[in-house]
Amino acid sequence: MTTKKIFDKVIGIIAVLMLVASCTPAATEQPMEEKPPAAEVSPTKVPPAATESEAPVAAEEQDFTTWFEYDQNNEDPAADGRVGNKYLRDTIPQFNEAFEGKWNWVNQPKAWDKMEAELVAAVQAGGDVPDLYQMLSDSVNTFYRNGTVQNLREWAEKQSWYADLDSSALAACKGPDGGLYCIPLAQRPNTVFVWKDRFPDGFPKTPEEFMKKAEELKAEGLYAMTFFASTDKGGNGATRGVFTTFASFGGGYDDGKGNMLLNTPENVKAVEFLREIVAKGYVPEIAFAGGFQEEEAFKDASAGSFPTGLNGYLYMFPFTAPNGTKYEKNSSQDFLDAVAAGDIYISSFLSTEGNKPGCDTKAVGVAIPVGAKHPEAAHDYINWIMTPEQNADFVLGPGAGFPALKSTLKGEQFQTAFWQEAAKAIGNSACRPWYGTMERPTEAKAIIMAVVHKLIKESPNADIAAELTKAQEEYNAGN
Repeated sequence: MTTKKIFDKVIGIIAVLMLVASCTPAATEQPMEEKPPAAEVSPTKVPPAATESEAPVAAEEQDFTTWFEYDQNNEDPAADGRVGNKYLRDTIPQFNEAFEGKWNWVNQPKAWDKMEAELVAAVQAGGDVPDLYQMLSDSVNTFYRNGTVQNLREWAEKQSWYADLDSSALAACKGPDGGLYCIPLAQRPNTVFVWKDRFPDGFPKTPEEFMKKAEELKAEGLYAMTFFASTDKGGNGATRGVFTTFASFGGGYDDGKGNMLLNTPENVKAVEFLREIVAKGYVPEIAFAGGFQEEEAFKDASAGSFPTGLNGYLYMFPFTAPNGTKYEKNSSQDFLDAVAAGDIYISSFLSTEGNKPGCDTKAVGVAIPVGAKHPEAAHDYINWIMTPEQNADFVLGPGAGFPALKSTLKGEQFQTAFWQEAAKAIGNSACRPWYGTMERPTEAKAIIMAVVHKLIKESPNADIAAELTKAQEEYNAGN
């Protein structure tokens, strides 16, 4: 073999080796995993644009919970809350129909004398609270102190009904800071129910006139007046005839700075007046019995007058007029009929020189608790209940008093003798919330009524000024 052939053969072998090397992966490099062919993937489904014929999907209806002192399931015609119970039975379906698909009204009945404390406790514990709470404005300062309900002023001022609210009703719902802590749906000012046959010339305008007429009635075996004179119901009598008397003498319960102030010359004279009419037998013993029994003396006409909340007309039946007319329908219509017939009239209280007749007023309203799950449901309810077709029914039902909306008072239902006389009596009075600036009204009324009861019933010879001072110091120790 020639040298050339040997050279060519070597070159061929080298070329073959190089070709093999180029086709074999290096030992340090992992071979790439072969990917399977991509599976067929369906494109993402995007909902087509809604056509005009297709309605949007409705949101799920949610429960709108409330705490009212009335029980829609209680159909007992003798129950204290029968008017409110019936109102809820009739109205809950109306609301649910109006807000079908959005809200379902679920009311949880609460005891009227326990619901305030229960709500405060629930809010402070971060527990379940209602979306809407039915209340009296007596609770405003308590709720303000405990941070229990929301300030609704900013929202309310934007609503169409706000400018139509009576100034007294609106003021009753304001807290010490000027915030609006309830929405007044109705108001319950104190007035005097009077049997015309007992006071045919009108209710006395001064204490002196009253004493003279009271002595005449006593000679006939009758009483001039009955009033809530017991310490029952947590001292609730302090908010009625007692405050009416104090205010009519130019007095009150607070100093305008959150403190209780009882020992004033005006209040001493007011207690002297109450003490005298009790001592002289111008007031029946049943006035001190509790359990709202004081109203029985008016219902049988043995007492000629009864200073109380205007809402009392809902519960004053059956009764018999001095002329023998019996009102036995067992409904609030009895009282309205008696006023229309002229057997009963409505008046402001007496007063001393330089003072207008006193009058506690409270708003019947609703609030939105702190922590409510659906405040927007409460907003919807408030706007709904403030419409003309709904507000009058509320006032005549659980509102049980006088309209808070001025336009409601102009409605046909309020053009009768009862409402017209009530409007005149309220207009002649200086009405204001009894608790003033005191932030613990529940405690305050119990203390006040206890000392008044002691001075006019238990210890009628006790020093009035000294006892009033002890009472105010007891309250103020907690400030």
